[in-house]
Amino acid sequence: MRRFLLFLLLGLAGSKAMCIDPVKTYGPIIPNKIQDKYTPAYYQNIGGYLGYRMNINLEKRLLKIDSATLLSGFRKRPGEQVWIGEHVGKFLFSASKTYAYTHDARIKHLMDDMVQKYIVCQLPDGYLGTYLYKDRWTDWDVWAHKYAIIGLLNYYSVTGYKPALETAKRAADLICRTFGDGPGKRDLMLAGDHVGLAPGSILEPMVDLYRYTGNKKYLDFSKYILRAFEQKDGPKIIGGLEKYGDVTKVGDAKAYEMLSCFLGMLKYYKLTGDTKYLTLLQSAWVDITKHHLYITGTASDHEVFPADGTLRATNNDDMGEGCVTVTWIQFNLSLLQITGDTKYATEMERSVYNHLLAAENPQTGCVSYYTALQGAKPYRCDQGYSCCLSSVPRAISLIPEMMGGKINNVFTVLLYENGEASTQIVANDHSKIGLKVDAVTRFPLDGKVEYTITPSAAKTFKIDFRVPDWSENFTASVNGETYKGKKGQLLGIERKWSAGDKVSIAFDMPVQVIPGGISFPNAIAVKRGPQVFAIDKGLNRQIDSLKDVNYFKYDGALTNASANLPADWDWKEAFFLNMKVNNIPQQVMMVPFAEAGQKSASIEVWINR
Repeated sequence: MRRFLLFLLLGLAGSKAMCIDPVKTYGPIIPNKIQDKYTPAYYQNIGGYLGYRMNINLEKRLLKIDSATLLSGFRKRPGEQVWIGEHVGKFLFSASKTYAYTHDARIKHLMDDMVQKYIVCQLPDGYLGTYLYKDRWTDWDVWAHKYAIIGLLNYYSVTGYKPALETAKRAADLICRTFGDGPGKRDLMLAGDHVGLAPGSILEPMVDLYRYTGNKKYLDFSKYILRAFEQKDGPKIIGGLEKYGDVTKVGDAKAYEMLSCFLGMLKYYKLTGDTKYLTLLQSAWVDITKHHLYITGTASDHEVFPADGTLRATNNDDMGEGCVTVTWIQFNLSLLQITGDTKYATEMERSVYNHLLAAENPQTGCVSYYTALQGAKPYRCDQGYSCCLSSVPRAISLIPEMMGGKINNVFTVLLYENGEASTQIVANDHSKIGLKVDAVTRFPLDGKVEYTITPSAAKTFKIDFRVPDWSENFTASVNGETYKGKKGQLLGIERKWSAGDKVSIAFDMPVQVIPGGISFPNAIAVKRGPQVFAIDKGLNRQIDSLKDVNYFKYDGALTNASANLPADWDWKEAFFLNMKVNNIPQQVMMVPFAEAGQKSASIEVWINR
């Protein structure tokens, strides 16, 4: 609690900490043909709500990881679970991203130790899985090698530790020797589940390895994977999207593995410039957002994309798999980088403030595999057994990359949160200057943000602010001049900026009442700003059953109820809404879905009319 209060005070008071230089990174040597239109700024001292939840991810999840558990399947093959091999790579991804913005020596030590113990588990032929020799390349073996390479490359990118890169190369070399469409090679599409979607997702790190090494065999293998997708026993990603534009027609519609393949295809597009891949994947994005996306920014029913508009949301529906939430966020981040279109930032915001953070318990750091909108959240604290318990921290570690940066060389604010962003821009006179932007806000408690702009030299340039589509009356004021924003667009302020200039942002966050659609036709949900709200039964002791609660009409009576939260409920955001309980009008407390259920109480997002 004390650490959270320190975080909050730093954010709200705008306290200045010593400026820390970014971690030195070791990047690819082969450039992409398609250059990113969005490049994240370097963020530090992230406070407020997102800072609070990132700190929980570090303190209560990542720093609690037991390397012995994650390495057990490598040290004594076979592992206890056929998918146990994926967890080390996922941890190294999260730890590397977290270290890049925190510079925390503890997470650095933990991942250093993990890598040292991990690389000695690699067999002489390059094998870095958890299966016996006779069982190699079945079930989740290729999949685990995918995450091994991803994790090792991310670790190398923030440390420059070459043995990690060499270990990744040896693992990939074995894959390249084993699979292919040449004589004597095995069919990759048959080396895992879901009509080849699972093993085929190794496309992503293969493209990365080519960029990091320049070795053409990794590029050739990437081309083989794309061919294999379309063969008789493949998932027909390209053919299915070309013919139907419908993700349910791709493979067996398995959401996590399909989105993982999409990430690799986008990286291949950036590398080669082959526009058909971008066009097809943008059509997949449209299909998902129109037909398969929950209001909390996740997808999947029993882990697949279901029929259009069917969005069942109870624990019995195995909805909102954490891994799907994470790869959906990654998919949007990649599309934002490629296109600079802020509609992808809108979807990242929806997912982060709702389903992503709902999947990690702020009391314990435990994670839920599926996070339903109705019922108790089934949080678990184990390690090395559930894919989502390793996945959810990955997306939380990516939050600094989503907050803002340059879009077409214009510094652009995407998420409204406390923090200090640093980057380099080109001013209107074509000179390169450094830019630091400090934000102080209580968002999402209210819609006021103050920015302090510090260019390295007084220059004329533009700063853009994303105007959320849920906001009303969005204004920005600079030195007595006020600018008005339009929902869903960027508000640009172009002027001569000097060190210490202030920008005051203000916007309203009206309550939205959302109809329940096909799956909940007689129910509504309540949303304020980017946050979907829920009734937590543990906070409403007067209610015998959540089924007794009825929403009848929103009358504007939204009352701050934060003082009524338990003392150990760290994020103090709650409201009373007028509803009926057993047909008797009374005030019902609601909290953000991301915070609801943290004490194991039953919750409800969809409320009976």
